[in-house]
Amino acid sequence: MSRVMAVWFERHGRLHYLDPGAASYEIGDKVLVPTEEGGDEVAECVWAPQWESEIADGSLPVCSGLASDAAIARDEANRKRRAEIRIVAKKLIRRHGLPMKVVAVDQLDRSEEYDQLAVIYFSAEGRVDFRALVGDLARSLSSKVDLRQIGSREAAKAMGGVGHCGRELCCSTFLTNFEPVTLRMARAQDLPPNPMRISGACGRLMCCLKYEHPLYAAFARDAPPIGSQVETPDGPGRVVGHSVPSDTVDVRSDETRKVTSCSRASVCTSRQAYERGRPS
Repeated sequence: MSRVMAVWFERHGRLHYLDPGAASYEIGDKVLVPTEEGGDEVAECVWAPQWESEIADGSLPVCSGLASDAAIARDEANRKRRAEIRIVAKKLIRRHGLPMKVVAVDQLDRSEEYDQLAVIYFSAEGRVDFRALVGDLARSLSSKVDLRQIGSREAAKAMGGVGHCGRELCCSTFLTNFEPVTLRMARAQDLPPNPMRISGACGRLMCCLKYEHPLYAAFARDAPPIGSQVETPDGPGRVVGHSVPSDTVDVRSDETRKVTSCSRASVCTSRQAYERGRPS
């Protein structure tokens, strides 16, 4: 069990979880978050420290304390700098006629290797020769420039948005890893092979297809296939449909030709054999 707090760098952005250490923070406090580059970035506390039993001690980065006025001023200057970098990058990309789109921008302060570093994340359909662009960017920004191409899913994660369900994109809120999603998962869920229906904001198959796939796979293993003859509490019949959300099987009666919904357990061979073996 360990104490956990949550912060965000942008309002309504992705939550980042930290170990508050022995300190106490309140919602709205500006705190310092350690970064992979070795420095600290300013973030806002949106979830005050509390004890969580499912998180092991030492598994989260430790908050570096409250942000000073100087750190907050530096953070505001970096925000303005990032906006400037984005504008300059878009203008130069249009001037060079390159098929690339700026997705996100980051500004890193001085280190042992550079005075300032502008990291520009972009998306493109294929490989882009941006060697001339890097030179113009470095001269215009008076900074070292690092251009990084990211995939469509990473671009959607960085930009955010709303999915078909009406909620914020999973990738920009809580997903940390992108697991492979296949068309076979859509077929298993009887979804139409229409790209507009099963594709997310990134243009790839929706990540949520992965969430329900184990449920559909387990149902398919146990439920009798469509067209098979089964015994129901109301008599024999033939399976004409499946309903995974309700865990039922649609059966057409051999006698009345009426279609009724039966629980999966009531028509599964293993369940029926178990019932027959029970003492009366």
